[in-house]
Amino acid sequence: MTLTRRNILTSFATAPLLLGLDGLIRSAMADNHTGTLRVAVAKASTNLDARDYVAQFQLQDLIYEPLIRYGERGAPVPCLAESWSLSDNDTRLTLNLRKNVSFTDGHPFDADSAIWNLKLWMGVADNSWINASKFFSGVQKIDEHTIEIKFTQPVPGLMYELSYVRPVRFLSPISVNEDGTLKAPVGTGPWIVQANSTSGSSFIRNDKYWGDKPSFSGIEITVMPDSRSRVDAMRSDELDIVGGGAAALTSQEADTLRRAGINVITAQGSMTMVLSFNTQRNPALAEKAVRQAIDVGYDRTAVSAVLFNGDAAPAGDLLGPTVPLSGTRHDAPVRDVEQAKQLLENAGWTGAPYRSKSGKNLSLELLVSDDFIAGSKVFGEILQQQLGEIGINVTVHSVDHASRHSEIPKREYDIAIFQTYGAPYDPFGSVTLLFLSTIESGSDGKVALDPSLDPLIAAATEAVGVEAQLAALQVFYDKLREDVLYSPVLYPPTYWAASSRVEGFNVPPTDTEFPYRGMVLKS
Repeated sequence: MTLTRRNILTSFATAPLLLGLDGLIRSAMADNHTGTLRVAVAKASTNLDARDYVAQFQLQDLIYEPLIRYGERGAPVPCLAESWSLSDNDTRLTLNLRKNVSFTDGHPFDADSAIWNLKLWMGVADNSWINASKFFSGVQKIDEHTIEIKFTQPVPGLMYELSYVRPVRFLSPISVNEDGTLKAPVGTGPWIVQANSTSGSSFIRNDKYWGDKPSFSGIEITVMPDSRSRVDAMRSDELDIVGGGAAALTSQEADTLRRAGINVITAQGSMTMVLSFNTQRNPALAEKAVRQAIDVGYDRTAVSAVLFNGDAAPAGDLLGPTVPLSGTRHDAPVRDVEQAKQLLENAGWTGAPYRSKSGKNLSLELLVSDDFIAGSKVFGEILQQQLGEIGINVTVHSVDHASRHSEIPKREYDIAIFQTYGAPYDPFGSVTLLFLSTIESGSDGKVALDPSLDPLIAAATEAVGVEAQLAALQVFYDKLREDVLYSPVLYPPTYWAASSRVEGFNVPPTDTEFPYRGMVLKS
C-alpha cells in the first residue's frame, strides 16, 4: 500500500440497522435532541475497520483508542498505556498498560490483546511508511499489563506515531472473523456504533468506559456532501457541530454562520500551504534566481485576505509554530516587486511585458484544484497577476480532485499548491513523504525532488533524542530555505461552528480527532 493524503485521512449487520439509519435520524430530528449531539460530515464512512484506510478519521476516533494520545503541540498524553520508558539507546520501548479496561464487547484489553493488535501492522511491509513498523524487531509480553517492543534503530517521531488513528489503534480480537473480516467495529473508546450506512452514523455512549464519560448520551452524524446544505442546516438549528477535518468550512461559510449569530471558532491549524517548484520540467525553475523572484513576487497577506479573510498567517517556514520540532522561526517574505525584477534582470531575464532569455520565454504553468484547497483558483489568479507584474507569464491550469491526483505524482506541472500533512504526522510525515526521493508518495507527490536532500533526511530520521533530531532537521530546513526549493505561503486556520446548545467546545490538537471531550449539551 502507498500512503496518500486521502487514505492517511462497509456497513455491517446489527439490529439497529434493521430500523434504517434514515429513520433513526428523522426520529431524532423530530424531538428536541436532548442528550444527542448532531453533527454533519462531508462523506460517508461505511467501513469503520481500524485496520483499513477508508473511513473518516474522526469517526474511528470515537471507537478506537491509542496507547498514547497526541496532546497540545505534540506532548504525549497517556491513554491505553499509563506510562512508558525507552532504553537501550531508544530501541526498546516498555509500556505499562492501563488496568481494568475492556473492549465494548466485553473482551479484556491486556498484554495479549495489545500484542495481537500490534502484530497486525508492525513489521508489515504495507505499513513501512510508519517508522515504528519499518524498524520493528519484535514484541513480547512481560506480564498481563506490560509489554516490550524492540526496534532495529531509534524510531523518529515514535510517540506521535503511536497516536495515529489507523492502522495503529486497538480493536477487539473477537470482533474479527477467522478469515480476517470484521464482524463489527469494536474498540475501547467512549462511543459504541449503533448504526452506520451511506447516509450517516449513530453512536451511543459507552457507559462502561474506563475514563471520563461523555456528558451526553448519543451522537447522530449525517452525511452532507454539499457545504451549502451544511451551512443551511446549522442556520436552521438542525445541527450542533460542523467544521474541522470532517466537514471543512471555508472562511466565507464561517462568516455567513457568524453573521447568523452562530458561534464560530477559528483555530490555528497545523498544516502549511506551500508552492512546489518542478525544477525538472521547466528549466527556468532550475535557476535559483527565478525561484527567489517568485518567492518575493507575490503578496501573502493579500492571498490570506482573499482565501481566509485574513485569518491565515503568512508563512515563513515549512512547518507551522504548533508543530513540534519545526525549527527556527522566520518571518514570511514580504512582496518586493523591485527586488524580484532585479533578481531576474541579474539572471539575464529581460524584456517586457514578459521576460525571456536565449530565445526562451519566462512562462510557467500553475496547477490548481479547488477540490483540493478551496480558493486555489483565485490564488492562482493572484499569482498570475502579481508575477505578471515582474515579467513572468503564468498560465493557470485548474483541475478537479481526480485529475490532480493523476498529474501531481507524474509531476505534470511547473508550479503546484501543496499542503503539509499536519498533526500528528509532522514533522517526519511531511519531511519524508513530501521530500525523500527514495520513498513512494502516491498521489500526494513531492514538493521538491532533489536527491541531495536524502542524506539530510536520513540523518534526521536516524538521530537519537529530541535535541539531536531537531539539530538534524534544522540542517534540512536550512537547505530548503537557502536554496529556495519551495515557497511557504500560509498557515491556514481551521474553522468550527457550534450551536447554542454546545458548551465547553474544545478544539482538538489534531484534525483527525472528534471534539467531544469536555463538551456539554444544554437541554
